[in-house]
Amino acid sequence: MLLSKHATRNFFCVMFLVFFITNTNAQTKKINRPKSSVGISSVDNFVRNSFNIYDKVYMYDGYAAAGKPLDDEDIDVLENALDDLEGLSDSAPDILGDLDGASVIKQSKATLQINRSKKVLKYSIKTAKELLLGQREREEEADSDDPSTNESEPNDNSEVSDNNGETAEVDNSNISDNLEVFSKFDFVPGDKLLFFDDFSQDFVGDFPSKWNTNASGEVVKIGDKGNWFELKSGYGVFFIPDIKDLPEDYTIEFDILTKGISKQTSSTARFNIILSDNDKFDEGLAHYTQIAIPVGQYGAFSLRAYNYFNRGGGDINTDIKADVRKAILNQPHIAISVTKKRYRLWINETKYVDIPRFIQELNVLKYLKFHINNFKDGEEHLYISNLKVAEGGLDLRRELISKGKISTNGILFDSGSANIKTQSYGIIRQISQVLIQDESIKLNIIGHTDSDGTDEANLKLSKARAEAVKQALIKVYKISSNRLETDGKGESAPVADNTSADGRAQNRRVEFIKI
Repeated sequence: MLLSKHATRNFFCVMFLVFFITNTNAQTKKINRPKSSVGISSVDNFVRNSFNIYDKVYMYDGYAAAGKPLDDEDIDVLENALDDLEGLSDSAPDILGDLDGASVIKQSKATLQINRSKKVLKYSIKTAKELLLGQREREEEADSDDPSTNESEPNDNSEVSDNNGETAEVDNSNISDNLEVFSKFDFVPGDKLLFFDDFSQDFVGDFPSKWNTNASGEVVKIGDKGNWFELKSGYGVFFIPDIKDLPEDYTIEFDILTKGISKQTSSTARFNIILSDNDKFDEGLAHYTQIAIPVGQYGAFSLRAYNYFNRGGGDINTDIKADVRKAILNQPHIAISVTKKRYRLWINETKYVDIPRFIQELNVLKYLKFHINNFKDGEEHLYISNLKVAEGGLDLRRELISKGKISTNGILFDSGSANIKTQSYGIIRQISQVLIQDESIKLNIIGHTDSDGTDEANLKLSKARAEAVKQALIKVYKISSNRLETDGKGESAPVADNTSADGRAQNRRVEFIKI
């Protein structure tokens, strides 16, 4: 006899209540991950996430059984797993409504997989707590400190938000203060623009026209910082820009802005960047990668890198030690480079991720998705803007040597000024390498702007920006000034239509021409 929708919902509610109040003994036999998905994204995500956590805890339980003591990194991983369990358990009841209207076969399959996930989560919660408290059978550790005190407090420099949680302005220090950092920065954006959105063409309060979601979000104007897209927090909530066919080599860049983030923000509050094999509202069907950036402030939480391929998991499930608290509060620029199987990620000028074979299968990850979770509704906010996706192409060094000229829109400046953004130094570094390799080369550096502003102002700005690039080559890379000349064309030589955000982004460029 078929159950009614109301009866089905009550049945699952009871199952979840039993899950959260029942204790079980630790198991000795490993529970296998389901071999196929249900076809209901929220259920499949719940099952996948449950087993991902379970695999970690099971591994460390094996260490304990073998008498291997846990080190600080092991404890950090287990603490993070417990945080994830909390977030997963809080959101679990949300999937019940997705079973309404599903076929009897799907509901039955979902029941079996949820029950299996329930069992592994019971084990994970109980075992992780026992491991952290030293109650599992293992050798006594020399350090008897309570693991819950391992998280360090931020230093004074990381407290950069005011009492209302408003984001502080970035400290624009002199370029000479960071010469060594800039000289090693090696991110180079792709040269063929595939997608750009600064939300300047969207009305405030609307959902952006070039994005999709299964929840909600809106464009907001933030002071003199322009338009930003506010992402909404939620389990299984995704935001997908209209990028439909990512190539093998490409770069992704964007800025994020936070508000209301403090020491009270959950350790499970994370900003997730996903490369996926579909444009549906899940991580992916058979293939995806995910990088999770922490935003909490009371501890230095790790970045997480995870990949999943061919429906059977992946080789990477890593916590990457990092302290990004100060950056998160100060409008960081995120840059990602994908070169075949290699994946690199920078926050501002610091590279945090460089995994040679993160992309295990080529030509299957075609879509970009964003997801945030465990933000306090109405109190903690995350915004995104200036999303730029570009196909990787010619090595700028080789093109400059062979053709005698290059044009790039990858050298970025603060709006209306000649202050070079730190993420631009990878390109300037490549130009310096050409000049260092061949000391006979001299260059003319020419700045170009879009059409915003007056002709006179844009001409002056383009000249100032060219001069700023020259000074960077001199100060950071020690290039002789007599090898460099500068000029500016303002808005007089566009290469694209200035009426669109994409076109204006292409027109804001710098040329390097051999003299």
